[in-house]
Order: sequence, then C-alpha cells, then structure tokens
Amino acid sequence: MQEKFSMFRNRLAKVFRHINKQAKRQNISCYRIYDHDLPEFPFCIELYEDKIYLAEYRRHHKMSDEEHEIWLKQCLQIISDITGVSPGKIYLRERKRKTNRLDQYEKLNAEQEFFVVNEADLKFKINLTDYLDTGLFLDHRITRSMVRSESQNKNVLNLFCYSGSFSVYAAAGGAATVTSVDLSKTYLNWAKENMVLNNLLDEKKHHFVHADVKEYLNELPKDFFDMVIMDPPTFSNSKRMKDFLDIQRDHATLINRALRSMKPSAVLYFSTNYRKFILDKEIIAASSVKDITKATTPFDFQGKLFRYCYCIIK
Repeated sequence: MQEKFSMFRNRLAKVFRHINKQAKRQNISCYRIYDHDLPEFPFCIELYEDKIYLAEYRRHHKMSDEEHEIWLKQCLQIISDITGVSPGKIYLRERKRKTNRLDQYEKLNAEQEFFVVNEADLKFKINLTDYLDTGLFLDHRITRSMVRSESQNKNVLNLFCYSGSFSVYAAAGGAATVTSVDLSKTYLNWAKENMVLNNLLDEKKHHFVHADVKEYLNELPKDFFDMVIMDPPTFSNSKRMKDFLDIQRDHATLINRALRSMKPSAVLYFSTNYRKFILDKEIIAASSVKDITKATTPFDFQGKLFRYCYCIIK
C-alpha cells in the first residue's frame, strides 16, 4: 500500500507543480488540480483560494470502513503536504461520477457555510459542504470571459442559470439587460447575491425569473435578445416541470425556441456535459454552428473535460 501512496504523492506533486505555475501566471485562484488521474485514487481535487474541495467518487474498493478511514486519512495528509492547504481547510465529499448537472439541485447538508472567491476581478459565493456542486463551474472560465467581452449594450438571456456566474460576467461586461432563468428559487437567490457582491444588481436592468425553461421559451417575444447562454442538465424530471427534460431528445427544440427570441446575427452559447451527446445540426435553424469545445477548455481541464460547447449564430 505504501508503494501506491508514493505513486499518488508523486503524481499529485507533478500535476500540482505544473498547474499551479500556469494558474499563478494567469492570476487564477480557483482551479482543478486532479481528476481521477490514478484509478486507485478516485478523487476530484479543486483549489478555491485557500481551501480545497475534495470529492471521492464512489467505487467498490473492498476496504472495510475502518480500512477506508485510515486510507483516506493518509490521502488527506498527502494532499495537504503537496498543496500546503491544512487538513482543516479540505472539504471532503463522496459523490457519484456525474453525468449531468441535475443533481446540483439536491441539497446534501445544511451547514450553510459560504465563502467568497475571486475570478477575473469578480466575486462569487461558493459552498463546499451543502450541495453536490460548489456554485462555480470552473470548466466554463473561458466561456464566461467570452460572454463578458461580448456583452456591451446587449440584451443577454441566461437559461438554466444556476448560481448566475454567466449573468455576473455579462453584467460586468456592460450588458443592457440580463435575464436569468432557473427552476430553483435557491439558485436564483444565489445568482442575485452574486450580483450584489459585485455591485451589479440593478433590478430595472437585470431580472431573475423562476420558471421551467421549456415553458418559458414559448412566452418570449421574437427578435429581442442579442446573446443567449444555455447550459442545461442532461436530464430532469422535477415535479415543478410540466414535462421531463432529456437534452439529447430536446436540445434542438430548446435551441430553436431560443433562436426565435433572438435578433438576427445574435449569438447563442450552448453547452452540455452529456458524454454521448450528438448535435442535431441539420434541424437547428441557425446560420452558423461552430464547435468551440476545445477553444473553451481551460488549462486545468485539458484531457479531462467531458462536455461540449457550441457557438450558434442566428
């Protein structure tokens, strides 16, 4: 076992040295360090400034509870040694390997311990204990910056907005209006709090809509939005929805409904982390559809990112 621990220590030291150097060079303080690099150590390790989010993926490890506890304690010490983050600031979570973002709505604990972190001179609330996700999807760091750089004086629609990071970036980029839509009131409030954190909340300009996106898209006026962000869950059958959502089945309908609400030449950024996703390009009523997955993959997710991202122009 000690040989395996040495293997983990060496691997983690190597990747942390490499990724930490790139993060410092780009002035990035929240990034992924490790994601199941070694099968024997099935962790996702993310640094949020002076804290670590450590997720252990469920597996059949054949250890007793006592053996697993000893093994985990040794792993935590190695992670602390390599990163310099004290064990008391490492937040451990057991989770299933995620194939969609539906489970973000499931509250796991009620500690209500929030922290504020910085990204690109903006502030975001994160929670490392209560929810399956932290509140800031690190894999969309580049996509967010694209939205910010293109938002000046535009009407922006953020669908399935989660904690509103795209909305904050759009508002910071000088958007004329930002409309954030989500099925969860909890996440809409979180999105609003992120706006407040950045002194960007202007309720005359920026709106938060509690709605089922599938239904909401039918109510929108034509030719209004200049930019739309759509990052839906892979599947959802919430009781609050009239119909269930299956992104492979429904994505073309959702995209076409969004396009109808957009001005000519407006841009839609569509993303999904469904691994088997196939875009129905032929039935999407757009003038251009470009796969920007590679261009939007950050340095800390190279070779480890299982999601697709498209730039769709009406």
